[in-house]
Amino acid sequence: MNPTYTSAQKAIHWAVFLLVIGLYGLTYVADLFPRGDPGRALVWWFHISFGMLLFALVVIRVGLRLTLGAPGLPPEMSELERWVAKVAHLLLYALLVTIPVLGVLLTWYRGDALSFFGLFTIPAPVSPDSATARSIRELHSLCANLILILAGLHAAAALWHHYVRGDDVLRRMLPQTRAGS
Repeated sequence: MNPTYTSAQKAIHWAVFLLVIGLYGLTYVADLFPRGDPGRALVWWFHISFGMLLFALVVIRVGLRLTLGAPGLPPEMSELERWVAKVAHLLLYALLVTIPVLGVLLTWYRGDALSFFGLFTIPAPVSPDSATARSIRELHSLCANLILILAGLHAAAALWHHYVRGDDVLRRMLPQTRAGS
């Protein structure tokens, strides 16, 4: 087991973090425009494209986690703490997969094709259904709120490990720093 995450794992971790925050923020930017406004459509186009990028990075991240593993937890952690950490990570990964999948389904049930920054388009394989789209939108929003809460707890736990426990849980996910800094 490695003592730290690889550079690729770290880069993807922080890119996923930025994408989750950015995607959440884009939903508020869309609300600045009235329905039917081209600006609102552009914001949603970016939201969908970045959501697809998020999904691709999560797939890569899960693949790296399965092949490379993760550094071991500090030996002073109790079994309960280890179990909570494992469950929290599983929930984060589940939400990181579920949210984009729900977003894809929502787009299709609204009757729209998926466009990835205009590079390619995936037409909807289902007929539009506003009731189904509404239900999926509610689940998508609920999961988006849950991931923010869980990510906040995840960050708080990392800071607690760093500042209270004084272990390397946070440092092993931070980019490499120069010696002495």
